[in-house]
Amino acid sequence: MIRLYHGSNVTIEQIDLARCKRGRDFGQGFYLNANPDQAMAVRTTRFLGEGTPTISCFEFDEDDAVRNGLNIKIFSGYSEEWANFVVKNRKNNSDVPTHSYDIVIGPIADDTVGVQIRRFTMGYLSASALVEELRFRGDNAIQYFLGTPKAIGLLKRIEL
Repeated sequence: MIRLYHGSNVTIEQIDLARCKRGRDFGQGFYLNANPDQAMAVRTTRFLGEGTPTISCFEFDEDDAVRNGLNIKIFSGYSEEWANFVVKNRKNNSDVPTHSYDIVIGPIADDTVGVQIRRFTMGYLSASALVEELRFRGDNAIQYFLGTPKAIGLLKRIEL
């Protein structure tokens, strides 16, 4: 069992996947982090221009996800496979996911991801250089993506 945190401009009582933004690192879904300082509540509030930076806390049991047969992808670190996965998801602006995973766990991409992806797709960066450019400059840079109702159903909201 692990505690995961989600930053927003409001407290998350019910997770609505339809409200999640497209074009994120692992696709359209609900993102969490094991480090509350990286939950991005202040950044999200500043971007939306309203509300109050708020951290919502959830318990998640990865073993329970495995027992329930969820399709899980884990990137153990920064790699070309991870970078290509991020590029594919960041470029996808459609309702159709680029993958069939319920849950993806892996490194956070650096905030300059849009610029770096353009450089990569234009041929200015190799895949290995892209990996280095997308490497997040912080501690505990692992994010949890839950992209299906079945995955969301495994989260238990807890009060901080």
